[in-house]
Parts: sequence; structure tokens; C-alpha cells
Amino acid sequence: MPLPAAAVCLLVSSNPALAGLKLCNRMSYVIEAAIGVDDKSATATRGWFRIDPAACRVVVQGTLAADRILLHARALGVYGASPVPQNGGDTLCVAQQDFVIAAARQCRAGQTAVPFTQITPTPADDGNMVAYLAEDADYDDEQARLAAVQRLLVIAGYDAAPIDGVDGPKTQSALAAFLKSRGLAADTVQAPNFFSAMIEAVQAPSAIGLTWCNDTPHKIMAAVATDDGKQVVSRGWYRIEPGKCVHPDVTGQPRQIFSFAEAVDADNHAVKFKDRPLNWGGAKQLCTRENKFETSEQGDCSSRGFAATGFVPVDLSGGGKTLRFAMP
Repeated sequence: MPLPAAAVCLLVSSNPALAGLKLCNRMSYVIEAAIGVDDKSATATRGWFRIDPAACRVVVQGTLAADRILLHARALGVYGASPVPQNGGDTLCVAQQDFVIAAARQCRAGQTAVPFTQITPTPADDGNMVAYLAEDADYDDEQARLAAVQRLLVIAGYDAAPIDGVDGPKTQSALAAFLKSRGLAADTVQAPNFFSAMIEAVQAPSAIGLTWCNDTPHKIMAAVATDDGKQVVSRGWYRIEPGKCVHPDVTGQPRQIFSFAEAVDADNHAVKFKDRPLNWGGAKQLCTRENKFETSEQGDCSSRGFAATGFVPVDLSGGGKTLRFAMP
């Protein structure tokens, strides 16, 4: 399913915050956030703060002294390419795992420069300053939570579309089938750790659809392509952490599915093994590019800023297929 347009709904200002900082997630994705703090010409960053849909998290306790506050957000790797656009004018350093970087404008080894957006939180009832992350759909908390459940069900191979935050028999039937297939109790839905349990279940190998599992010590970026008999659509990238599994979102009834994956290091450079890129593909030449992409045009890739990449066909005749990526 194509990712919807999403936006970080935050105001811009140069006024310093006077209290703690709280971030609230009204998106249909589990989000990881990083913040940047400008204070007296020094800029520091810290992250990652995980925030579930319809939840809030205090990311700075007490009074925050800052000339400016900045934000970068990303979705978990289970969703594929992050749907959160970043259009800020500040480029600051982050790391792949939890981090605190004191001098965040000059990246070191293992750090990556990403765009941050300046924000102005507003006063909350609990004495903190609050900023909201939201999609164009403008969900309230209840709608964001339900849309997030629908999105994970679709990724897991269940028909819960459309992802609209509206409850109904179709969503409830898909949710019940998912919980039963994964051995989860019905009351799991009301548990505080529901999204953690659901994501863990989604990331396990499934008898439905395509599953990628990363058995290497490296991060893997993967792309999927579908052929419905009329056109071939390629889409990426999906981030698969070591020891994790991911289900790419494939909707409809495609005649054929193709897969490509490659291992990358902390700087997102291709990992080599015995002087050759460590990847998993085949002979089917389809278009990809370095950043997030989705394209239905597969001819003359280079003239459109794409690269011709070799994909492998995936046999789903048995209902599901797990591709395990391991070291040679």
C-alpha cells in the first residue's frame, strides 16, 4: 500500500522553551524521534525516543534552556521507507541506535547527517511543553490508534484496508484472525504494550505473504516488486535490523512478486564480503534508487535517475514465503 503523505505538525519560532518537552504521536505509525537543542551557539542531539500511536512521551524533564528546539522523526523499520518527510533547514548528526551527541553539526564515524525541523511546542496541562506529530488525515488519538492497528494488519497480510481509522466488521475480523494465528489473547488489544506485542508478532515469520528475516550482523535494506500482469511496480526501502523479520506491504493479487536486499553499514554504504557487495537478488532487472522510491516504469532506469537492479522471483504458491538473509 502506498504510504500516505504525512507531516510533522509543529510551529516554527525562535523563542526558548521554559519547561520540559513532551512529544505526542497522532500518526498511524510507531515513531522514533530525535531532538536537537541549540543553546549559545552549541548544538546537541539525542534520541531515539519511541512513541506509540495515540501516546505521548516526555523527552526532556524539567526546564529546557534552549535558543531553539529541533526535531527529526522516523518510523520503525517494519513499515518500510519512513513516511515522515523532513523539510527543515538544519542538518544534524544522529546514530542508528540510542545516542547523545554533544557537537551535532560535525558528524563522526557511525553518525549520519539528517534534516531537523525547528519546532515551537505549546503549553500542556501537566506543566510541560507539547508538540504533536500528525498525518494529513488529521487523526485524533482514537483514530490514530485504530489506523495504526489497520496498518500493521495489512503489513502482516490481513485485509484491513482502507487504513482510515474507522472501525468496522472488516477490521475486527482481520484483527481477530491475526490474534488467533499468533497465539495472542483478545485482551492483548487493551494492554499498554499492545503495539510492542503486535510488532513482535508481525516481525516473526508468517504463513501468509512474503517475509524477510535478517540472520546477519548487518542492517539490511530491501525492496519488493509486484507484477499484476499489466505493470511491474518496484518499491523500497524496508529496513531490517539484525535478528528481525519484516513483511513488506503487498496488496491485491499480484501474479508475481520479486525481491532484492543488500547489507549496509552504519553510514548506509554497501557491505562487501570477499570484495563483493553482500546482497540477495536475481536476474530480473528492475529500477531502484538510493532513497525511498516507488515506480511503475521499468525501462531505461538510468535516464530517470534510477539504477537497474537484479531482483529474484518469490514463489508464493504455498500461501507464504520466508526469505532468510544469512552470511555466505
